Amino acid sequence: MVGTRGPESREQKLASMKEQVYKDPRPAEHFERFHKRARTRKPDWVYGVVRFLTTAYGMVAFRARGIHPERIPREGPLILAPNHFSFMDHFFVGMFTRRQVQFMAKSQLFKRPMQWVYTHGGVFPVRRGHDDQEAFVTAESILARGGCVVMYCEGGRSRTGELAERPRRGIGKLALRSGATVVPVAIYGSQRVRNWKRLRFPQVTVHYGEPITFERQQDPSRDRQQEVADRIFGEIKELYAAVDDPEAKLRKKAGRGAVRSLMREA
Repeated sequence: MVGTRGPESREQKLASMKEQVYKDPRPAEHFERFHKRARTRKPDWVYGVVRFLTTAYGMVAFRARGIHPERIPREGPLILAPNHFSFMDHFFVGMFTRRQVQFMAKSQLFKRPMQWVYTHGGVFPVRRGHDDQEAFVTAESILARGGCVVMYCEGGRSRTGELAERPRRGIGKLALRSGATVVPVAIYGSQRVRNWKRLRFPQVTVHYGEPITFERQQDPSRDRQQEVADRIFGEIKELYAAVDDPEAKLRKKAGRGAVRSLMREA
């Protein structure tokens, strides 16, 4: 069974998450300026500053290690498709590559003063509780200029600390409509990041899979979108299972720190 590491995860109860607000009452027009910036401008110096700080934090507090980051293509449109446990997943997944990664975040985060950091760092909103096609248009615009987008297969964060039974079809929709290369990613251990308030800092491992490409389709059916999403998520489950080992054999054998990964990529 794919899940969290046996004895360790069962003994450590996960800290509670804030109650989620699943619908943003603000109109779509409120977010137009954020989408416009993401579609027309790349992340600026703010991205570099945030990347440096979060990478240092991830390395020191969570001993983050990446496995096979060399599988990430160095150029061309790219979708990184990880599972999602923690707010830190955005930073863990981009920690081991020099490429700038951009991602959609729930629209509730776009409030002063942090919305300035998000927009200058390349983040764009998705309106939860709505059929937000603007988020897909923005993602496709970034991919069309050869950028890299992170999209979580499960949608929101897992509240249980376990992988979802099945992904949402959105990742399939984006992969098919854009024709971008997809790299499945398993993030292991980040469900316990929320335990930092108890002064518990888990090891986090990011396992990158082999790139996958799908034939581009302008208007794929819902069944085809789900089929592709299932294929990607199946790869994630296999990557996750490979590091779900109490002895962390693969992490010890193949895991690399962020600095080493970035130096090898230079």
